[in-house]
Amino acid sequence: MRIATALYALVTAIWLGSQMAIGYIAAPVLFSQLADRTLAGNVAGAMFSVMAWVSLACGAYLLSYVITIKRRDVFRSSVFWLVICMLGITVISHFGIQPLLAQIKHDALPLPVTESAFHERFALWHGVSSGLYLLQTMLGVALVIVQNDGKLSGKKS
Repeated sequence: MRIATALYALVTAIWLGSQMAIGYIAAPVLFSQLADRTLAGNVAGAMFSVMAWVSLACGAYLLSYVITIKRRDVFRSSVFWLVICMLGITVISHFGIQPLLAQIKHDALPLPVTESAFHERFALWHGVSSGLYLLQTMLGVALVIVQNDGKLSGKKS
C-alpha cells in the first residue's frame, strides 16, 4: 500500500504540475513568441488535448485509489469530490467545448477565426474553456492542500 500511496502523491503532482505548466507557462509563451497566432493556437490546442488525456489518466488512478482507501465512506471524502469535479471539467472541455471550437474554426475558413464573422462566438467559447481550466487548476490546488492535511488517509474527509 505504500507504493500506491506514494503513487497517489506523485500522480496528484503530475496532474496539477502539468496543468499549470501547459496552461500558464507553455501556452502563453507560444503566443508571445510566435508571430503566427494561428500556429500558436494550433500548437497550444494540441498541448491541451494531450493535457486532457493526462488528466483522464491521473483522475482515473486517483479515483481508484480513494475508492480503495475509503470504501463505503468514499462519498464523504473531499478528495473524491474534488477529483470527480476535475474529471468532469476535463470531459466537458475536451469532448464538448474543444470540438465546438474546432468546428467554429473550420466554419471560419478560409480566414483565421480571429478575422472572421465567427470571432465573437469563438471568443465566447474560448473564454468559457479558459474559465473552466482556471477552475480545474484551483480544484487541483485544493486537492493538494487536502492531501497535505492528511485528510485522505485519516478519518476526516
